Amino acid sequence: MPTDCISFRDTAFVSKLICDYVENRPELQMLYHRFPTIENFKAQLEAKQAEFNFEKRANLVAVLTEQYAPLSPSELTTKAIQSLADENTFTVTTGHQLNLLGGPLYFLYKIITTINLAKELKHKYPKNKFVPVFWMASEDHDFEEINHFNFQNKRFQWTQQSSGAVGSLATSGLAEFVKVFSDTLGNSTHAIELKELVKNAYLNHSNLASATRYLVHTLFGSEGLLIIDGNNSALKRLFIPQITSELTNQQAFTSVSKTNNQLTKIDAAYKVQVNPRELNLFYLKENLRERIVKKAGVYSVLNTDISWDLAGILEEVNVHPERFSPNVIMRPLYQETILPNLCYIGGGGELAYWLQLKSYFEAERIQFPILLHRNSVLLISQKQHQKLDKLQLDVSDLFKTKEALIQSQIKKIASLPIDFSSQKEQLKQQFQYLYTIANQTDKSFKGAVSAQEQKQVKGLETLEKRLLKAEKKVHTAYIKRLDSIHLELFPNGGLQERMTNFSEFYLEHGDAFLETLKSELHPLNQKIHVLTL
Repeated sequence: MPTDCISFRDTAFVSKLICDYVENRPELQMLYHRFPTIENFKAQLEAKQAEFNFEKRANLVAVLTEQYAPLSPSELTTKAIQSLADENTFTVTTGHQLNLLGGPLYFLYKIITTINLAKELKHKYPKNKFVPVFWMASEDHDFEEINHFNFQNKRFQWTQQSSGAVGSLATSGLAEFVKVFSDTLGNSTHAIELKELVKNAYLNHSNLASATRYLVHTLFGSEGLLIIDGNNSALKRLFIPQITSELTNQQAFTSVSKTNNQLTKIDAAYKVQVNPRELNLFYLKENLRERIVKKAGVYSVLNTDISWDLAGILEEVNVHPERFSPNVIMRPLYQETILPNLCYIGGGGELAYWLQLKSYFEAERIQFPILLHRNSVLLISQKQHQKLDKLQLDVSDLFKTKEALIQSQIKKIASLPIDFSSQKEQLKQQFQYLYTIANQTDKSFKGAVSAQEQKQVKGLETLEKRLLKAEKKVHTAYIKRLDSIHLELFPNGGLQERMTNFSEFYLEHGDAFLETLKSELHPLNQKIHVLTL
């Protein structure tokens, strides 16, 4: 059960931009169309229904039917695919890289948020159907980002040479990984289940995309989740107008650059997540995914001898649209072009760059989706809860940085008062009187008053540091225990969900772990859920 929900702003791990977004800061509203409330989905589905035609629906059904054929899909999956032909059916979508065994835990949280949102929408709008979709980032080419995961403080890694789109990578080199990881799991009931899942995914499927589809389908197919691979000629053909626009008008560069300037003017603390290139497309073939660049009217593919004039590259687009791969700026537009999608569910980094794209969508006349931050979770065992109680720690205390946590706890348990905030406030009031005198007499005296104030405040801060240091020595054993529990729950000083693989919890709890997440996480609750397992 959830033991608590922590506001993003009350942690040291979420950017100001995302904190402001989930709190619906008015100044940000120019960057999105509709805020994620259940009521706002009505207008969103009406707008998407008007935009998304039967041709796109029929194409989507045909592609998904073909992609699912090797899995011998269940009746539930087949019905979900067929339902997309109906104008009253919509999708809610999340996406993820093809990380080995899903990568960090938030892979699960993205999918479960998507599944649960589809259920909530069905409850609110029973006349419509809502299909949860998982978008496989099969065209990515950064192998180093996806070839590993962490399990019980060990790193498991797939090592091999890689070029081109990772979805096409042959899984033939994964036999050693499967053996080493399986040997680590032991022979419990859940260990045997995990071994079967890993073996069937990575040894019985020829490439990483099909292995990932099997993995995700096995875990969540019973919930009606559909997995789509956008690296497909029929889907890309629907994207030809947008590819052509990019090659001829460089609309992404113009629109996103303008938004980036506006973003930093709203708040200097906001960081631009991605910067557009003049051309935001890759050229994709077997063992090749390289940027397309334009110089002096010539389009060329970096690190190759491939080049065209404008007429030549437009002919290539029309004959082989599958060879044109969108980058991080264009991929969202591609997704929303080929899906009857209402909402995109992503993490903070993803939403930060989606918030840069609204004007680009408007220029291309594609409906901008509602953006929802995925559920964020901290998992705590009963034993860890007992440790927290003994350390007199509240769950909310954990979301500070380790050093801030140690300082605040030492101040709580110290035998002497260490916090001189009240003395600093008294000092401030006393000097306010001196500033009043300085302004009424010799204003040059104001600088001397300021210098003296800074000196005395610094003196109090020095005393605080010395007292804190002394108390730390007294409470060395306590700090060691504090450091240990923080490391358990925040590995390497970061969020658990960004470090630990789901298999660590599945090994102990099995399918009950997934069921707990599905039952306890609420998609529109934009806080960090703390769950005790």
